[in-house]
Amino acid sequence: MTERTLDGHVSISNLEKVYDDGAERTTAIKDLSFDIEGGEFASIVGPSGCGKSTLLYLVAGFLDETSGSIEVDGDPIDGPGTDRGVVFQDYALFPWRTVMENVTYGLEEQGYTKEERRSRAQKYIDMMDLSGFEDNYPKELSGGMKQRVGLARTLAYDPKILLMDEPFGALDQPLRESLQDQLIDIWGDLDKTVVFVTHDVEEAVYLSDTVMVMTRHPGTKKNVTKVDLDRSQTREAIITSNEFTETKNDVWKSLREETQPEVQP
Repeated sequence: MTERTLDGHVSISNLEKVYDDGAERTTAIKDLSFDIEGGEFASIVGPSGCGKSTLLYLVAGFLDETSGSIEVDGDPIDGPGTDRGVVFQDYALFPWRTVMENVTYGLEEQGYTKEERRSRAQKYIDMMDLSGFEDNYPKELSGGMKQRVGLARTLAYDPKILLMDEPFGALDQPLRESLQDQLIDIWGDLDKTVVFVTHDVEEAVYLSDTVMVMTRHPGTKKNVTKVDLDRSQTREAIITSNEFTETKNDVWKSLREETQPEVQP
């Protein structure tokens, strides 16, 4: 794995998140500490309900922690910010806006001129192989194309950190693999920090520098596995390599321990 000293370092320390509606208190995350280096690709896996998405939304600033801290490059998170961009599983596109208008949305909020917005958006539309669809509406696009629009929209305002919540979970396997490879290329070209939530162990290992397994509810860090793959190889060579198989099995075994029913004494 290449050493990285880029912006986008995420430091999570003794994090706790409790949901309290007045009638019931539910601890979603408890005593979680985890560091993600700038430029690193870190995936998070864990059993359903362990707090994976909650953790992502805490880093995004959509939720407030109950205790503990989250810092980006040494600064505490205080709500959403343009240093962090979120890509959702359900695309979250505006149906009344074209591809170009969806991609320029965040740039409008940042005050770019119309000419600057279109020029910047076109760069990422081209990067995501969406040239020729600038004037199409979301209803006219396939699921994979919608997800690429969502990613282009996020990349356009140049966040240091990409936060991705099972972005390929609803796609069929060939399309999922294609977008995984495209994401690896983008990550390599743009030097972003990526925090990627998934339920798919193979996807996590294939994409990542680091995979964190979370415990069952309440979620905390169970362990962290470092991934060391030669990504200059073809996908087939990587997937069939001993290194990939051994790493995937290690993560799978750790996750399986958390998904098995507890044995009552």
